[in-house]
Amino acid sequence: MREGPQRRRIGFKILGSLECWEGEERIRLGGPLQERVLATLLLEAGRLVPVARLVEAAWEDEPPGTAPHQVRKIIADLRRRLPAGVELILTDGPGYRIALEPDQLDLGLFGVRLDRAREAVAAGLRANAVDQLRAALDLWRGPVLSGLATPVLQAAATALEERRLAATEQLLDLRLELGEAAELVGDLREAARQHPLRETLRGRLILALYRSGRQAEAIEEYGRVRELLAEELGIDPGPELAALHQAILRGSPELAAPPRPAAEEPPQRGPHALGPAPSAIPYDLADFTGREDELERLLELAAAPGDRGTRIIAIDGMGGSGKTALAIHAAHRLAGQYPDGRLHIDLHGFTPQQPPLAPAEAVDVLLRILGLPGDQIPDDLPSRVALWRVVTAGRRLLIVLDNASDAEQVRALLPASADCLVLVTSRVRLVDLDGVESMSLGLMSVADSTALVERTLDGGRAAADPAATAELVRLCGRLPLALRISTARLRKRPLWTVRHLVDRLADETRTLTELSAGERSVAASLRLSYLSMEPECRTALRLLGQHPGTDVDVHSAAALLGVGSAEAEDLLEQLLDAHLLEQQEFGRYSFHDLVRSFAHGLRGADTAEPDAASLTRLLDYYVLAVEAACERLFPGRLSYGVDLPAVAVDLPPLPDTDSALGWFRGEHRSLLAAVRLAARSGRHWHAAYLPRGLTSYLRLQGCPDENQEVGRIAVDSARAAGDLQLLRLGLTNLAVALWPLGRIQEGVACLNEARELAVRLGDRAAEAACLSRLGIFHNSLGEYTEGLDLLHRALPLHRASASPREEAATLVSISSASVQLGRYAEAAEAARGGVDLHRGLGEPDNGALGLINLAAAQLGLGEVDSAMAAFGEAYEIQLRLGQSANTGLVLARLAEAHHRLGRLDEARENGLRALDLIWSSGLTTWKATAENILGRIQYDLDEHLLAQERHGHALRLAEQIGSRIEAAYALDGLALTALALGDPDGAREHRRRADGLFDRMGVPEQYHRPAALRR
Repeated sequence: MREGPQRRRIGFKILGSLECWEGEERIRLGGPLQERVLATLLLEAGRLVPVARLVEAAWEDEPPGTAPHQVRKIIADLRRRLPAGVELILTDGPGYRIALEPDQLDLGLFGVRLDRAREAVAAGLRANAVDQLRAALDLWRGPVLSGLATPVLQAAATALEERRLAATEQLLDLRLELGEAAELVGDLREAARQHPLRETLRGRLILALYRSGRQAEAIEEYGRVRELLAEELGIDPGPELAALHQAILRGSPELAAPPRPAAEEPPQRGPHALGPAPSAIPYDLADFTGREDELERLLELAAAPGDRGTRIIAIDGMGGSGKTALAIHAAHRLAGQYPDGRLHIDLHGFTPQQPPLAPAEAVDVLLRILGLPGDQIPDDLPSRVALWRVVTAGRRLLIVLDNASDAEQVRALLPASADCLVLVTSRVRLVDLDGVESMSLGLMSVADSTALVERTLDGGRAAADPAATAELVRLCGRLPLALRISTARLRKRPLWTVRHLVDRLADETRTLTELSAGERSVAASLRLSYLSMEPECRTALRLLGQHPGTDVDVHSAAALLGVGSAEAEDLLEQLLDAHLLEQQEFGRYSFHDLVRSFAHGLRGADTAEPDAASLTRLLDYYVLAVEAACERLFPGRLSYGVDLPAVAVDLPPLPDTDSALGWFRGEHRSLLAAVRLAARSGRHWHAAYLPRGLTSYLRLQGCPDENQEVGRIAVDSARAAGDLQLLRLGLTNLAVALWPLGRIQEGVACLNEARELAVRLGDRAAEAACLSRLGIFHNSLGEYTEGLDLLHRALPLHRASASPREEAATLVSISSASVQLGRYAEAAEAARGGVDLHRGLGEPDNGALGLINLAAAQLGLGEVDSAMAAFGEAYEIQLRLGQSANTGLVLARLAEAHHRLGRLDEARENGLRALDLIWSSGLTTWKATAENILGRIQYDLDEHLLAQERHGHALRLAEQIGSRIEAAYALDGLALTALALGDPDGAREHRRRADGLFDRMGVPEQYHRPAALRR
């Protein structure tokens, strides 16, 4: 592996003009676009910046249509210009992220020094804070990002300038507090000159003049600012400035300068003096009952030594299990051990219709409970957390963090002292919280539940009817919240017996067992809402509850309800108004989980027939809608003469490919759920036919696992229905789904069975489709002679059946195999034919895979410019369609092309991006391809160990799926790396195996290297 000289540390400056330095050498960054993109990344250092945001920041006016592509080229250029640019600017999902330490960027240092200043102020070290603020402000060299004028960057510059001014004001305030006056006047005059309308600066200048013994000048300065405000804004000075003026006229002693401290010493021992120790724990339940074992365990954990850090005990359990009551009860038992304060805060992690409390808000609340004035609490979360740790250091505090949503919400609230105890309650286990002791609360025992009812009821009413009390405990699910709600109702109604309440509960909440036990009161409320609605809304709620997906649109709702889309929308909106439906996205409606459970409970024997008819309408609708969408996305599909349901519902308007693709994306999850539901409910025809169009979309989007699942459902359902045509269709689609997963032999078996069925049915078009796909599979196995023979046999059959789409796909497959065999002219001709046919059909991908093969063939023919143009067109198509796996394949082949042209940096960048995209898609076949391509690139970069690892992994993948060509390429790469690493024997063995595979595939010796690398 190559090793270069030790690099000097790189640093960036944006608090002024944009600069980049490596040691003492300034680095040229390129043109304005490069500078704007880099500046945007630096403003968000360490965070993902989407490509769309970079486009917005880079162009002053409307960006060109190619802007996203240009941004990627700009990133590649910056990576070349910056030392270690590949490690510095990282690809991160839909965008990029620059990875820096805080001291590599002046803005990062500015923030660090401001944080240190705030911590110093909180610790009472004002002189230290002054030093930190001066050091922070010294980093500024002029207007931030000067010369990079786009609206996005100007807005960022304005925000940073406001931070600088706030730091300036804080510095001036601290200096005034430390007794400075005369020496401040010059700085204050300059600041006031730069910001003449900022009254706070003028007030500080007037005060400094007064404290310097220059009372007349102070009064004169007030007069000037009053005139300026009247002239510029038509207003008088604010009340604070006016009060200062009056105090000067009176000679108020409050304005006198404080004595200058000789020196400031940090407190040697003990916490800050913040006033009396607070006690904010809520009241304990006088009738707290049960949980003896849990309480004992909790007290044991609390008593454990805390010499290794803050003790944290997290109590988790379902809603209504009594987590808060237990924590509060324990807190009162432990209160005497924490003399510095007992704090409680509700974090609202699971409070209905209220968002969880943000950590910044929670820290603010806790600081105020401790007695810290609000004007001493900083605005941003990091500074608040730092202050919280300062003021809790050395204190013995008991802190109850109630109703937490997750570990992240809690982490910022943990104190710094090992003498503190933190009790956390949450409905989820806080497994991500380090150093925590966890307790999970289950249901109360029957004995404890009965005791709670007896204790919270008066007059022996529970004991009077023990059977009814036991039934009440059962109906309440042994949850403390439900038991307390029930006994509270009894206390308010002294004439009611326990039996009467049990009867009422049985009547009002018949679906209790289907509802979340922690929300039984909500379930009863839902029933009241349901009963208050008109009959058609009640029916709609029940039928919509059958929808198998997570949300529903107007058209699928109309199918379920058996009404037109306009009426369906009216019903959906009524349910939305009644809070029985939610709307997270325009046009799509969803159930809250509890409401869905309630709707499920509405079905019964008396609704079975209309419910079944409703589901059939929904599945009929999905079949027809999928067909309509596929007509737009995949024009020219074969028609197999299958009788489709009659059009009895409104279909969504799909005027073009974009709308069809958008509809599929919106219904993706619902369609998968519909196929599963059809299979579960014995609707074999729907389960067998619906996947036909759905699998085409799933292939387009690169969803191989889902494609395989619905493909298997289709085959099983067709067999169950005894429908040979649907079985042939399902086997063909299942085979295609198996190919990207590398299950080649199983796919061949499916296709052979499908072909036999096509011959038996006399369906020549279907037989041709099977031949084409068999050809693809044989080519994948490296059996090129047999594969090309099958493809050439299928080609005239496709033409005879007037199937241009199948003909195009077959030509593309012929071109792929021909490239591997070095038949470049034949490959180019077939690829052009396939691409032209795809374009003629108007398919959204415009034959992108054909363009990839065309580019590879053109490279073999030496037509470099044409090849790169074809790659570029294929890349733009896949980006537009959002197909990560196909985009990855384009990048992999483009990396191969750059490799051939000697552009190793571009080759590696594209290869790494390709591997990321392909790996996340789960396409085993292309994983081996990408690994081999990247291995060859890294070999020529002298990264022999990495190249060996790549080829080794590619070989394992290729052997797993039976891909001879990728196995041969992997062995070829392993032979080269073994020789480079001093293992000639291993190299000879790898070469022997590789040549054997190439010979069996019929690949001529001069073509044993990949097509793009042949000279």
